[in-house]
Amino acid sequence: MLALPPSVGPVRLVGIDGWAGSGKSTAADRLARELDDAPVVRLDDLADHTSPIAPAERVLAALVAPWGRGVTARFGVYDWESRRIGRRSRVPPAPVVVLEGVGAVRRALRPHLAWSVWMDVPAATARERGRLRDGPEQADFWARWVPLEREHFANDPSRAHADCLLVPWGAGYHARVRTCPEYDGSRWEEPLRESS
Repeated sequence: MLALPPSVGPVRLVGIDGWAGSGKSTAADRLARELDDAPVVRLDDLADHTSPIAPAERVLAALVAPWGRGVTARFGVYDWESRRIGRRSRVPPAPVVVLEGVGAVRRALRPHLAWSVWMDVPAATARERGRLRDGPEQADFWARWVPLEREHFANDPSRAHADCLLVPWGAGYHARVRTCPEYDGSRWEEPLRESS
């Protein structure tokens, strides 16, 4: 990652996208540890009940604009329980910043990414994991979330544009990287299907 050219001011922004429940947060945390505790920004912090998928304009204004000027990004973190902005977050323009969440590799953000990852977990599997993680008290949220997420990826697919497809594999990951010499291009061209 550090060998990549900066993509936003001095920052190499790495986007990790995928269906809710696919393991984005875990992968982001593991990657950040490998990068000497690189900052991780979670798109859920920039979303809210009105816009459960953080609007691209909000992400660009809160993160990309300040880092583009080489200054610390400052933004309010949404508290999902109290339904209002809670604590304030400060993220300096570190050499690498990991951005994780649904929409991290969307069309509006791709020009600002140094590297992009799609968690290649089938939608149905990811949703089952997410529902187990969140418990029955979040059943109503999931009922509202599923069609919204489905529409988002139908209109702005990320998988076909990711540099790397990452699959949880045992205690680690199996990765297919677009720039590897053995990559033949076939898998990225498959249509996005919820069951694949």
